[in-house]
Amino acid sequence: MNAPVAIIQMNSGSNRSDNLSQAGHLMEQALAQGAGLLALPENFSHMGSNEEEKRQHAENPVDGPSLAFLRDFSRRHKVWMVGGTIPLATPTGEKITNTCFVLDDQGEIKARYDKMHLFDVVLPQDRGYRESSLVHPGDTPVVCDTPWGRLGLAICFDIRFPALFSHLVRQGATFFTLPSAFTAVTGAAHWELLVRCRAVENFCYLLAPGQSGRHPGGRMTHGHSMMVEPWGTIIAQCPEGPGFAIGHIDQERITSCRQQIPSWKGSSTLP
Repeated sequence: MNAPVAIIQMNSGSNRSDNLSQAGHLMEQALAQGAGLLALPENFSHMGSNEEEKRQHAENPVDGPSLAFLRDFSRRHKVWMVGGTIPLATPTGEKITNTCFVLDDQGEIKARYDKMHLFDVVLPQDRGYRESSLVHPGDTPVVCDTPWGRLGLAICFDIRFPALFSHLVRQGATFFTLPSAFTAVTGAAHWELLVRCRAVENFCYLLAPGQSGRHPGGRMTHGHSMMVEPWGTIIAQCPEGPGFAIGHIDQERITSCRQQIPSWKGSSTLP
């Protein structure tokens, strides 16, 4: 597939309508430059300031407003989409899932992935995050076929778990998407390092769209969304603030890298 792919960087807030408008505007700009696949960031339609607000914005898994927006956009523009993440209600109503949908150019859902590794950390200045207090984790790695190759799905904190990515490659993945909302603190220290490592370890392309800037409640996200090719080179990157970046996925590049250094197969002399 020769059509370029685009990563969308956003500064989402707590107003869903405003966020969807921002996403639509940026995606239309990327389409004007020929993009055939659009990848949105984590929490693209809602970045709330507290757990209760996030719970109140949890959507119906079948026909919620954010998924309806994605399906309508992909259908109208005949474009594939990796729909960032959407907060979805669970049957109990106590927790939500942090869910990524992949849609084809007819607006049909090709895959759903629920974030597996949740952001439970303590950062400098004693600021803690405990995503598991609100989010129910997924338990199934997901890959799906696209015109650009076989796609392995991951979300934000998943990037710190290389075994997930090697599993996706064993399931045939040739590129990954990583919708993210990396904090400014961890992003400055680890974002580029981790994204490039996961690409090189597996000789895959990695598309990492993120949130950027200040959000409700004072949270700051790192931005610097990027696309990395199998040798670890950053081929497209966003500056800070809302925007997008475009690049190409070259299957021959993947094959060449894997033939030169077959470490991606996971062979080892260790017991």
